[in-house]
Amino acid sequence: MIDESAISAARAARGLIIMRLSASQLTVERGGRTVFSNLSFELDAGGSLTVTGPNGAGKSTLLRALAGLLPLAGGTISCTPLSGGTLAEQAHYVGHVDALKGLLTVAENLAFLAAMLDAGHGGMPVETALAELGLSHAANLPVTYLSAGQKRRAALAKLLVVKRPMWLLDEPSTALDAASQARMTEIMAAHLAQGGMIVAATHGRLDLGGRELRLGAHA
Repeated sequence: MIDESAISAARAARGLIIMRLSASQLTVERGGRTVFSNLSFELDAGGSLTVTGPNGAGKSTLLRALAGLLPLAGGTISCTPLSGGTLAEQAHYVGHVDALKGLLTVAENLAFLAAMLDAGHGGMPVETALAELGLSHAANLPVTYLSAGQKRRAALAKLLVVKRPMWLLDEPSTALDAASQARMTEIMAAHLAQGGMIVAATHGRLDLGGRELRLGAHA
């Protein structure tokens, strides 16, 4: 279990800038249906929010709204301070689809991402990120040849290649074996310790500590 109080103390000791994500009275509609309404929460740097609930409750919808991929029918989302650009430009979103180009190698996918997102702000070299997730041996394989778990790890490697403070993760442990899940927990703990923030949707247990937001409790 990640000790969030220890993270906060370490952050304060290093004098890190406190970033805050605020969501106020959020309402999202899809296909003429209200997915959720009047949803509010706040999250500070070094904090995590685990979003749970039954299928159809709006977990993925909430992440996509925070990532700027879905319009709000009501409410506001803000993040202060921003170092530049929009909240979406300060966030990594890893959804159900791994968003990798099958004909490119794992290393080429990550190199393309780094170039597209203008890396160079503290992110890891591609080779280092792959080693962190146990994928060094697959660096030069086309993604189409990877197993589901390997594809998931390759998608998660972008969190390390391009440094961004906000991680929006939809079922991050999907297809991961026990060892990979444990390694991902360590990576998330390190991100929080450095003042990052994580909002993660899951049906399982992530051991992030922090807060839990349950959607559709009465569905």
